[in-house]
Amino acid sequence: MDINVRLLTKQDYKDLKKTMTEAYDGIGDVWTRENIVDLIDMFPEGQLCVEANGHVVACALSLMINSKNTNIYNNYYQIIDDGKFLNHDYEGDILYGIEVFVHPDFRALRLGRRLYDARKELCEEMNLKSIVAGGRIPNYYNYVNEMSPRVYIEKVKRKEIYDPTLTFQLSNDFHVKKILKNYLPEDKESAQFATLLEWNNIYYDPDARSNSASKQTIRLGLVQWQMRLFTDIDEFYDQIEFFVDTVSDYGTDFIMFPEFFNSPLMKPYNDLPERLAMEKLAEHTKEICQRIQQFAVSYNVNIIAGSMPLVERGKLYNVTYLCHRNGHVDSYRKVHITPNEFKYYGMVGGSEVKVFDTDCGKIGLLICYDVEFPELSRILADQGMQILFVPFMTDTQNGYIRVRHCAQARAIENECYVAIAGSVGNLPRVNNMDIQYSQSAVFTPSDFAFPNNAIKAEATPNTEMVLIADVDLYALRDLHEYGTVKVMKDRRKDLYEVNLLK
Repeated sequence: MDINVRLLTKQDYKDLKKTMTEAYDGIGDVWTRENIVDLIDMFPEGQLCVEANGHVVACALSLMINSKNTNIYNNYYQIIDDGKFLNHDYEGDILYGIEVFVHPDFRALRLGRRLYDARKELCEEMNLKSIVAGGRIPNYYNYVNEMSPRVYIEKVKRKEIYDPTLTFQLSNDFHVKKILKNYLPEDKESAQFATLLEWNNIYYDPDARSNSASKQTIRLGLVQWQMRLFTDIDEFYDQIEFFVDTVSDYGTDFIMFPEFFNSPLMKPYNDLPERLAMEKLAEHTKEICQRIQQFAVSYNVNIIAGSMPLVERGKLYNVTYLCHRNGHVDSYRKVHITPNEFKYYGMVGGSEVKVFDTDCGKIGLLICYDVEFPELSRILADQGMQILFVPFMTDTQNGYIRVRHCAQARAIENECYVAIAGSVGNLPRVNNMDIQYSQSAVFTPSDFAFPNNAIKAEATPNTEMVLIADVDLYALRDLHEYGTVKVMKDRRKDLYEVNLLK
Protein backbone atom coordinates (compact mmCIF):
# COMPACT_ATOMS: atom_id res chain seq x y z
CA MET A 1 0.00 0.00 0.00
CA ASP A 2 1.27 3.46 -0.93
CA ILE A 3 -0.10 6.24 1.31
CA ASN A 4 0.66 9.90 0.83
CA VAL A 5 -0.67 13.11 2.39
CA ARG A 6 -0.66 15.87 -0.22
CA LEU A 7 -2.49 18.92 -1.51
CA LEU A 8 -5.84 18.30 -3.18
CA THR A 9 -6.01 19.08 -6.91
CA LYS A 10 -8.92 19.83 -9.22
CA GLN A 11 -8.31 16.52 -10.98
CA ASP A 12 -9.11 14.71 -7.70
CA TYR A 13 -12.77 15.69 -7.75
CA LYS A 14 -14.06 12.34 -9.04
CA ASP A 15 -12.31 10.47 -6.22
CA LEU A 16 -13.38 13.11 -3.70
CA LYS A 17 -17.03 12.80 -4.68
CA LYS A 18 -16.94 9.01 -4.46
CA THR A 19 -15.16 9.06 -1.09
CA MET A 20 -17.48 11.67 0.41
CA THR A 21 -20.57 9.79 -0.80
CA GLU A 22 -19.31 6.60 0.85
CA ALA A 23 -18.23 8.44 4.01
CA TYR A 24 -21.68 9.93 4.55
CA ASP A 25 -23.50 6.82 3.32
CA GLY A 26 -25.51 8.84 0.83
CA ILE A 27 -26.81 11.20 3.54
CA GLY A 28 -26.09 14.90 3.08
CA ASP A 29 -24.87 17.01 0.21
CA VAL A 30 -21.60 16.37 -1.61
CA TRP A 31 -19.31 19.29 -2.42
CA THR A 32 -19.80 20.37 -6.02
CA ARG A 33 -16.94 20.57 -8.48
CA GLU A 34 -17.41 24.35 -8.46
CA ASN A 35 -16.99 24.40 -4.66
CA ILE A 36 -13.73 22.45 -4.82
CA VAL A 37 -12.36 24.52 -7.70
CA ASP A 38 -13.12 27.72 -5.76
CA LEU A 39 -11.43 26.43 -2.61
CA ILE A 40 -8.31 25.32 -4.47
CA ASP A 41 -8.09 28.59 -6.39
CA MET A 42 -8.43 30.79 -3.30
CA PHE A 43 -6.48 28.70 -0.74
CA PRO A 44 -4.62 25.73 -2.28
CA GLU A 45 -2.46 25.13 0.83
CA GLY A 46 -5.53 24.50 2.97
CA GLN A 47 -7.06 21.72 0.87
CA LEU A 48 -5.44 18.44 1.92
CA CYS A 49 -6.04 14.84 1.01
CA VAL A 50 -4.71 11.35 1.60
CA GLU A 51 -3.91 9.32 -1.49
CA ALA A 52 -3.83 5.53 -1.15
CA ASN A 53 -2.75 3.41 -4.10
CA GLY A 54 -3.33 6.30 -6.47
CA HIS A 55 -6.81 7.30 -5.27
CA VAL A 56 -7.98 10.00 -2.86
CA VAL A 57 -9.55 8.28 0.16
CA ALA A 58 -9.68 11.12 2.70
CA CYS A 59 -9.92 14.92 2.60
CA ALA A 60 -9.64 17.95 4.86
CA LEU A 61 -10.88 21.31 3.57
CA SER A 62 -10.11 24.65 5.22
CA LEU A 63 -10.42 28.41 5.04
CA MET A 64 -8.35 31.20 6.54
CA ILE A 65 -10.41 33.71 8.47
CA ASN A 66 -9.69 36.92 10.32
CA SER A 67 -10.84 36.61 13.93
CA LYS A 68 -11.42 40.38 14.08
CA ASN A 69 -13.75 40.44 11.08
CA THR A 70 -15.51 37.07 11.26
CA ASN A 71 -17.68 35.79 14.08
CA ILE A 72 -16.35 32.28 14.73
CA TYR A 73 -19.52 31.51 16.70
CA ASN A 74 -21.65 31.65 13.57
CA ASN A 75 -23.27 28.49 12.30
CA TYR A 76 -21.69 26.38 9.58
CA TYR A 77 -23.51 27.87 6.61
CA GLN A 78 -22.68 31.40 7.75
CA ILE A 79 -19.01 30.51 7.99
CA ILE A 80 -18.88 29.04 4.48
CA ASP A 81 -21.27 31.67 3.10
CA ASP A 82 -23.46 28.94 1.64
CA GLY A 83 -20.56 27.77 -0.51
CA LYS A 84 -19.36 31.20 -1.65
CA PHE A 85 -16.52 31.23 0.93
CA LEU A 86 -16.55 35.04 1.17
CA ASN A 87 -15.18 34.87 4.73
CA HIS A 88 -11.85 33.53 3.45
CA ASP A 89 -9.08 36.04 4.16
CA TYR A 90 -5.54 35.17 3.14
CA GLU A 91 -4.31 37.75 5.66
CA GLY A 92 -6.31 36.08 8.44
CA ASP A 93 -4.98 34.60 11.68
CA ILE A 94 -7.10 31.43 12.06
CA LEU A 95 -7.28 28.22 10.06
CA TYR A 96 -10.97 27.22 10.01
CA GLY A 97 -11.66 23.57 9.25
CA ILE A 98 -14.83 23.19 7.21
CA GLU A 99 -14.66 19.48 6.34
CA VAL A 100 -12.92 16.19 7.13
CA PHE A 101 -14.03 12.85 5.79
CA VAL A 102 -12.49 9.39 5.29
CA HIS A 103 -13.67 6.56 3.07
CA PRO A 104 -15.12 3.83 5.35
CA ASP A 105 -12.80 1.16 3.90
CA PHE A 106 -9.77 3.12 5.14
CA ARG A 107 -10.88 4.27 8.59
CA ALA A 108 -8.84 1.64 10.43
CA LEU A 109 -5.66 3.29 9.12
CA ARG A 110 -6.15 6.46 11.22
CA LEU A 111 -6.00 8.70 8.16
CA GLY A 112 -8.02 11.36 9.96
CA ARG A 113 -5.16 11.78 12.40
CA ARG A 114 -2.75 12.33 9.52
CA LEU A 115 -4.97 15.07 8.13
CA TYR A 116 -5.22 16.72 11.53
CA ASP A 117 -1.43 16.56 11.90
CA ALA A 118 -1.02 18.08 8.44
CA ARG A 119 -3.37 20.92 9.40
CA LYS A 120 -1.31 21.58 12.54
CA GLU A 121 1.88 21.72 10.49
CA LEU A 122 0.22 24.14 8.07
CA CYS A 123 -0.93 26.30 10.97
CA GLU A 124 2.63 26.45 12.32
CA GLU A 125 4.19 27.04 8.90
CA MET A 126 1.82 29.95 8.15
CA ASN A 127 2.21 31.31 11.68
CA LEU A 128 -1.51 31.24 12.39
CA LYS A 129 -2.87 31.65 15.90
CA SER A 130 -5.06 28.56 15.99
CA ILE A 131 -7.18 26.00 14.20
CA VAL A 132 -10.92 26.36 14.79
CA ALA A 133 -13.71 24.06 13.67
CA GLY A 134 -17.27 23.21 14.49
CA GLY A 135 -17.62 19.64 15.64
CA ARG A 136 -20.69 17.44 15.64
CA ILE A 137 -21.58 15.27 18.65
CA PRO A 138 -23.28 12.44 16.77
CA ASN A 139 -23.74 10.13 19.77
CA TYR A 140 -25.69 12.75 21.72
CA TYR A 141 -29.06 11.57 20.41
CA ASN A 142 -28.73 8.57 22.75
CA TYR A 143 -28.57 10.89 25.77
CA VAL A 144 -30.61 13.90 24.71
CA ASN A 145 -33.39 13.11 27.21
CA GLU A 146 -30.94 12.38 30.03
CA MET A 147 -28.48 15.27 30.06
CA SER A 148 -27.63 18.65 28.61
CA PRO A 149 -24.96 19.01 25.89
CA ARG A 150 -22.60 20.49 28.49
CA VAL A 151 -22.90 17.44 30.76
CA TYR A 152 -22.54 15.15 27.75
CA ILE A 153 -19.34 16.86 26.65
CA GLU A 154 -17.86 16.65 30.14
CA LYS A 155 -18.60 12.93 30.27
CA VAL A 156 -16.94 12.46 26.88
CA LYS A 157 -13.89 14.33 28.20
CA ARG A 158 -13.76 11.98 31.20
CA LYS A 159 -14.15 9.00 28.82
CA GLU A 160 -17.37 7.96 30.51
CA ILE A 161 -19.10 8.28 27.12
CA TYR A 162 -17.63 7.64 23.70
CA ASP A 163 -18.47 10.01 20.86
CA PRO A 164 -16.84 9.09 17.53
CA THR A 165 -16.25 12.71 16.53
CA LEU A 166 -15.62 14.54 19.79
CA THR A 167 -13.47 11.78 21.31
CA PHE A 168 -11.25 11.85 18.21
CA GLN A 169 -10.93 15.63 18.29
CA LEU A 170 -10.08 15.75 21.99
CA SER A 171 -7.43 13.08 21.45
CA ASN A 172 -5.88 15.38 18.85
CA ASP A 173 -5.34 18.15 21.43
CA PHE A 174 -8.39 20.23 20.53
CA HIS A 175 -10.38 21.77 23.37
CA VAL A 176 -14.01 22.80 23.47
CA LYS A 177 -14.25 26.58 23.31
CA LYS A 178 -18.04 26.89 23.25
CA ILE A 179 -21.26 24.95 22.68
CA LEU A 180 -23.00 26.08 19.51
CA LYS A 181 -26.75 25.92 18.91
CA ASN A 182 -28.28 25.36 15.48
CA TYR A 183 -24.83 24.82 13.98
CA LEU A 184 -26.17 22.28 11.48
CA PRO A 185 -29.97 22.46 11.54
CA GLU A 186 -30.32 19.11 9.74
CA ASP A 187 -28.03 17.30 12.23
CA LYS A 188 -30.61 15.33 14.21
CA GLU A 189 -28.02 13.01 15.79
CA SER A 190 -26.39 16.01 17.50
CA ALA A 191 -29.80 17.56 18.22
CA GLN A 192 -28.51 20.58 16.25
CA PHE A 193 -25.79 21.20 18.83
CA ALA A 194 -22.08 21.32 18.06
CA THR A 195 -18.82 22.10 19.79
CA LEU A 196 -16.60 24.97 18.74
CA LEU A 197 -13.19 23.33 18.87
CA GLU A 198 -9.83 25.04 19.00
CA TRP A 199 -6.21 23.96 18.75
CA ASN A 200 -3.72 26.65 19.77
CA ASN A 201 -0.41 27.07 17.97
CA ILE A 202 2.10 27.52 20.79
CA TYR A 203 4.68 28.78 18.26
CA TYR A 204 2.47 31.61 17.06
CA ASP A 205 4.35 34.89 16.78
CA PRO A 206 2.09 37.89 16.15
CA ASP A 207 5.07 39.88 14.89
CA ALA A 208 6.06 37.33 12.22
CA ARG A 209 4.20 36.27 9.11
CA SER A 210 5.47 32.71 8.61
CA ASN A 211 7.73 30.07 10.07
CA SER A 212 9.90 27.43 8.44
CA ALA A 213 7.97 24.75 6.59
CA SER A 214 10.35 21.92 7.42
CA LYS A 215 10.11 19.66 10.44
CA GLN A 216 13.31 19.75 12.45
CA THR A 217 12.53 18.21 15.84
CA ILE A 218 12.29 14.43 15.49
CA ARG A 219 11.00 12.13 18.23
CA LEU A 220 12.61 8.72 18.55
CA GLY A 221 11.12 5.72 20.35
CA LEU A 222 13.41 2.79 21.21
CA VAL A 223 12.01 -0.53 22.42
CA GLN A 224 14.23 -2.35 24.92
CA TRP A 225 12.65 -5.71 24.19
CA GLN A 226 12.26 -8.45 26.81
CA MET A 227 13.06 -11.85 25.35
CA ARG A 228 10.15 -14.16 26.22
CA LEU A 229 8.68 -17.33 24.78
CA PHE A 230 5.39 -17.06 22.90
CA THR A 231 2.67 -19.67 22.60
CA ASP A 232 2.20 -18.75 18.94
CA ILE A 233 3.07 -16.05 16.40
CA ASP A 234 -0.14 -14.10 17.11
CA GLU A 235 1.04 -13.52 20.67
CA PHE A 236 4.33 -12.23 19.21
CA TYR A 237 2.37 -9.79 17.00
CA ASP A 238 0.34 -8.67 20.01
CA GLN A 239 3.55 -7.77 21.83
CA ILE A 240 4.84 -5.79 18.84
CA GLU A 241 1.56 -3.93 18.45
CA PHE A 242 1.49 -3.14 22.16
CA PHE A 243 4.79 -1.28 21.86
CA VAL A 244 3.88 0.40 18.57
CA ASP A 245 0.56 1.55 20.02
CA THR A 246 2.14 2.76 23.26
CA VAL A 247 5.13 4.54 21.76
CA SER A 248 3.21 6.13 18.87
CA ASP A 249 0.82 7.69 21.40
CA TYR A 250 3.72 9.98 22.33
CA GLY A 251 3.89 11.35 18.80
CA THR A 252 7.06 9.51 17.86
CA ASP A 253 8.38 9.70 14.31
CA PHE A 254 10.47 6.50 14.56
CA ILE A 255 10.19 3.29 16.56
CA MET A 256 13.10 0.81 16.60
CA PHE A 257 13.14 -2.82 17.73
CA PRO A 258 16.38 -4.76 18.45
CA GLU A 259 18.39 -7.18 16.34
CA PHE A 260 16.86 -10.67 16.11
CA PHE A 261 13.97 -9.64 18.36
CA ASN A 262 11.96 -12.47 16.80
CA SER A 263 14.37 -15.11 18.19
CA PRO A 264 11.76 -16.56 20.60
CA LEU A 265 9.97 -18.01 17.55
CA MET A 266 12.94 -20.41 17.15
CA LYS A 267 11.84 -22.50 20.13
CA PRO A 268 9.95 -25.13 18.06
CA TYR A 269 13.12 -25.72 16.02
CA ASN A 270 15.55 -26.10 18.90
CA ASP A 271 16.14 -29.78 18.10
CA LEU A 272 17.40 -28.89 14.63
CA PRO A 273 20.99 -27.93 13.75
CA GLU A 274 21.56 -24.19 14.25
CA ARG A 275 21.60 -23.38 10.53
CA LEU A 276 18.33 -25.21 9.84
CA ALA A 277 16.70 -23.62 12.88
CA MET A 278 17.63 -20.16 11.61
CA GLU A 279 16.31 -21.01 8.14
CA LYS A 280 13.02 -22.07 9.74
CA LEU A 281 12.88 -18.73 11.54
CA ALA A 282 13.53 -17.00 8.21
CA GLU A 283 10.32 -18.52 6.85
CA HIS A 284 8.41 -16.08 9.08
CA THR A 285 10.31 -12.96 7.97
CA LYS A 286 8.14 -11.93 5.03
CA GLU A 287 4.93 -12.24 7.04
CA ILE A 288 6.39 -10.38 10.04
CA CYS A 289 7.61 -7.56 7.81
CA GLN A 290 4.18 -7.23 6.19
CA ARG A 291 2.47 -7.08 9.59
CA ILE A 292 4.89 -4.43 10.86
CA GLN A 293 4.36 -2.46 7.64
CA GLN A 294 0.63 -2.47 8.44
CA PHE A 295 1.37 -1.19 11.95
CA ALA A 296 3.54 1.60 10.50
CA VAL A 297 0.69 2.78 8.30
CA SER A 298 -2.06 2.29 10.88
CA TYR A 299 -0.20 4.04 13.72
CA ASN A 300 1.42 6.65 11.47
CA VAL A 301 4.99 6.01 12.57
CA ASN A 302 8.17 4.87 10.81
CA ILE A 303 9.32 1.51 12.21
CA ILE A 304 12.81 0.01 12.10
CA ALA A 305 11.85 -3.64 12.41
CA GLY A 306 14.88 -4.80 14.39
CA SER A 307 16.52 -7.47 12.28
CA MET A 308 15.47 -10.87 11.02
CA PRO A 309 17.05 -13.70 9.01
CA LEU A 310 16.43 -13.87 5.26
CA VAL A 311 17.25 -16.73 2.91
CA GLU A 312 17.87 -15.72 -0.68
CA ARG A 313 19.35 -17.97 -3.35
CA GLY A 314 20.67 -20.32 -0.71
CA LYS A 315 22.42 -17.56 1.27
CA LEU A 316 21.42 -16.52 4.78
CA TYR A 317 21.41 -12.78 5.57
CA ASN A 318 20.74 -10.69 8.68
CA VAL A 319 18.32 -7.98 7.48
CA THR A 320 16.58 -4.97 9.00
CA TYR A 321 13.51 -3.40 7.43
CA LEU A 322 12.54 0.26 7.43
CA CYS A 323 8.74 0.35 7.27
CA HIS A 324 7.77 3.90 6.32
CA ARG A 325 4.46 5.24 7.54
CA ASN A 326 3.48 5.97 3.93
CA GLY A 327 3.50 2.25 3.15
CA HIS A 328 6.94 1.94 1.55
CA VAL A 329 9.49 -0.60 2.81
CA ASP A 330 13.29 -0.39 2.55
CA SER A 331 15.81 -2.94 3.79
CA TYR A 332 19.46 -3.13 4.82
CA ARG A 333 21.57 -6.29 5.05
CA LYS A 334 24.18 -6.49 7.77
CA VAL A 335 27.57 -6.05 6.12
CA HIS A 336 29.88 -7.39 8.82
CA ILE A 337 28.95 -10.83 10.09
CA THR A 338 30.24 -11.77 13.54
CA PRO A 339 32.37 -14.90 13.94
CA ASN A 340 29.52 -16.65 15.78
CA GLU A 341 26.97 -15.76 13.08
CA PHE A 342 29.25 -17.38 10.54
CA LYS A 343 30.21 -20.35 12.76
CA TYR A 344 26.71 -21.38 13.82
CA TYR A 345 24.53 -20.15 10.95
CA GLY A 346 26.82 -19.68 7.97
CA MET A 347 25.52 -16.15 7.46
CA VAL A 348 26.97 -13.89 4.78
CA GLY A 349 27.22 -10.11 4.65
CA GLY A 350 25.33 -7.70 2.46
CA SER A 351 27.02 -5.35 0.01
CA GLU A 352 24.94 -2.18 -0.09
CA VAL A 353 25.55 0.90 2.06
CA LYS A 354 23.26 3.88 1.53
CA VAL A 355 21.12 6.44 3.34
CA PHE A 356 17.34 6.33 3.26
CA ASP A 357 15.14 9.34 2.65
CA THR A 358 12.25 9.60 5.11
CA ASP A 359 9.65 12.23 5.95
CA CYS A 360 11.93 13.18 8.87
CA GLY A 361 15.25 13.55 7.11
CA LYS A 362 18.00 11.22 5.92
CA ILE A 363 18.75 8.21 8.09
CA GLY A 364 21.28 5.40 8.10
CA LEU A 365 20.87 1.80 9.22
CA LEU A 366 23.62 -0.44 10.59
CA ILE A 367 23.19 -3.69 12.52
CA CYS A 368 25.16 -4.30 15.73
CA TYR A 369 28.71 -5.33 14.69
CA ASP A 370 28.57 -2.93 11.71
CA VAL A 371 28.82 0.08 14.02
CA GLU A 372 32.27 -1.07 15.12
CA PHE A 373 33.57 -0.28 11.63
CA PRO A 374 33.85 3.52 11.29
CA GLU A 375 34.08 3.45 7.51
CA LEU A 376 30.41 2.55 7.04
CA SER A 377 29.01 5.42 9.06
CA ARG A 378 31.46 7.85 7.46
CA ILE A 379 30.19 6.85 4.02
CA LEU A 380 26.61 7.36 5.24
CA ALA A 381 27.53 10.75 6.71
CA ASP A 382 28.98 11.80 3.36
CA GLN A 383 25.61 10.87 1.84
CA GLY A 384 23.85 13.27 4.21
CA MET A 385 22.84 11.01 7.11
CA GLN A 386 21.39 12.88 10.08
CA ILE A 387 20.29 9.99 12.33
CA LEU A 388 21.92 6.55 12.50
CA PHE A 389 19.80 3.67 13.83
CA VAL A 390 21.57 0.58 15.19
CA PRO A 391 19.51 -2.41 16.34
CA PHE A 392 21.80 -4.74 18.27
CA MET A 393 21.92 -7.93 20.31
CA THR A 394 24.70 -8.61 22.80
CA ASP A 395 24.87 -11.39 25.37
CA THR A 396 27.53 -9.99 27.71
CA GLN A 397 28.47 -6.61 29.11
CA ASN A 398 31.79 -6.44 27.30
CA GLY A 399 30.02 -7.09 23.98
CA TYR A 400 27.57 -4.32 24.79
CA ILE A 401 30.38 -1.90 25.70
CA ARG A 402 31.94 -2.39 22.28
CA VAL A 403 28.67 -1.49 20.58
CA ARG A 404 27.92 1.41 22.92
CA HIS A 405 31.26 3.18 22.76
CA CYS A 406 31.62 2.69 19.01
CA ALA A 407 28.12 4.08 18.51
CA GLN A 408 28.96 7.11 20.61
CA ALA A 409 32.15 7.64 18.64
CA ARG A 410 30.15 7.49 15.39
CA ALA A 411 27.88 10.30 16.65
CA ILE A 412 30.82 12.56 17.48
CA GLU A 413 33.00 11.91 14.45
CA ASN A 414 30.11 12.15 11.95
CA GLU A 415 28.23 15.01 13.63
CA CYS A 416 24.97 13.05 13.73
CA TYR A 417 22.61 11.36 16.18
CA VAL A 418 22.97 7.64 16.85
CA ALA A 419 20.20 5.52 18.40
CA ILE A 420 20.84 1.96 19.61
CA ALA A 421 18.26 -0.56 20.85
CA GLY A 422 18.83 -4.06 22.23
CA SER A 423 17.09 -6.94 23.99
CA VAL A 424 17.18 -7.94 27.64
CA GLY A 425 16.48 -11.04 29.71
CA ASN A 426 16.96 -14.77 29.24
CA LEU A 427 15.59 -17.05 26.55
CA PRO A 428 15.77 -20.70 27.66
CA ARG A 429 15.49 -23.53 25.13
CA VAL A 430 16.70 -21.38 22.22
CA ASN A 431 20.29 -22.20 21.27
CA ASN A 432 22.80 -19.33 21.10
CA MET A 433 20.14 -16.78 22.07
CA ASP A 434 19.89 -17.67 25.74
CA ILE A 435 21.15 -14.50 27.52
CA GLN A 436 20.93 -10.81 26.67
CA TYR A 437 22.56 -7.63 27.97
CA SER A 438 21.37 -4.19 26.89
CA GLN A 439 21.09 -0.52 27.67
CA SER A 440 19.43 1.31 24.79
CA ALA A 441 20.48 4.92 24.24
CA VAL A 442 20.53 7.98 21.99
CA PHE A 443 23.94 9.61 21.48
CA THR A 444 24.69 13.11 20.20
CA PRO A 445 27.68 15.07 18.96
CA SER A 446 29.79 16.69 21.66
CA ASP A 447 29.47 20.47 21.66
CA PHE A 448 27.68 23.23 23.55
CA ALA A 449 24.32 22.68 21.83
CA PHE A 450 24.20 19.08 23.08
CA PRO A 451 24.35 17.35 26.48
CA ASN A 452 27.73 17.63 28.19
CA ASN A 453 28.23 13.86 28.13
CA ALA A 454 26.95 13.56 24.53
CA ILE A 455 24.13 11.28 25.72
CA LYS A 456 20.64 12.51 24.91
CA ALA A 457 18.89 9.68 26.77
CA GLU A 458 19.54 6.15 27.96
CA ALA A 459 17.40 3.32 29.27
CA THR A 460 17.73 1.46 32.55
CA PRO A 461 20.11 -1.47 31.92
CA ASN A 462 18.57 -4.93 31.52
CA THR A 463 14.97 -3.80 32.05
CA GLU A 464 12.15 -4.01 29.53
CA MET A 465 11.10 -0.44 28.75
CA VAL A 466 10.77 2.17 26.04
CA LEU A 467 13.07 5.13 25.62
CA ILE A 468 11.67 8.29 24.02
CA ALA A 469 13.85 11.23 23.07
CA ASP A 470 13.69 14.30 20.83
CA VAL A 471 16.58 15.22 18.54
CA ASP A 472 16.97 18.60 16.84
CA LEU A 473 18.13 18.58 13.22
CA TYR A 474 18.63 22.35 13.32
CA ALA A 475 21.32 21.79 15.95
CA LEU A 476 23.20 19.53 13.52
CA ARG A 477 23.05 22.18 10.81
CA ASP A 478 24.46 24.79 13.18
CA LEU A 479 27.15 22.36 14.35
CA HIS A 480 28.34 21.73 10.79
CA GLU A 481 28.79 25.47 10.22
CA TYR A 482 29.59 26.96 13.63
CA GLY A 483 30.77 24.11 15.88
CA THR A 484 33.76 24.41 18.19
CA VAL A 485 35.34 21.89 15.84
CA LYS A 486 34.04 20.94 12.40
CA VAL A 487 35.02 17.32 11.96
CA MET A 488 33.29 16.75 8.64
CA LYS A 489 34.64 19.94 7.07
CA ASP A 490 38.17 19.75 8.47
CA ARG A 491 39.08 16.36 7.01
CA ARG A 492 42.27 16.32 4.96
CA LYS A 493 40.77 15.10 1.70
CA ASP A 494 44.04 15.93 0.01
CA LEU A 495 45.66 13.24 2.14
CA TYR A 496 43.03 10.49 2.61
CA GLU A 497 39.47 9.53 1.79
CA VAL A 498 36.95 6.74 2.39
CA ASN A 499 35.28 5.38 -0.76
CA LEU A 500 32.52 2.88 -1.37
CA LEU A 501 33.79 0.41 -3.97
CA LYS A 502 30.42 -1.07 -5.00
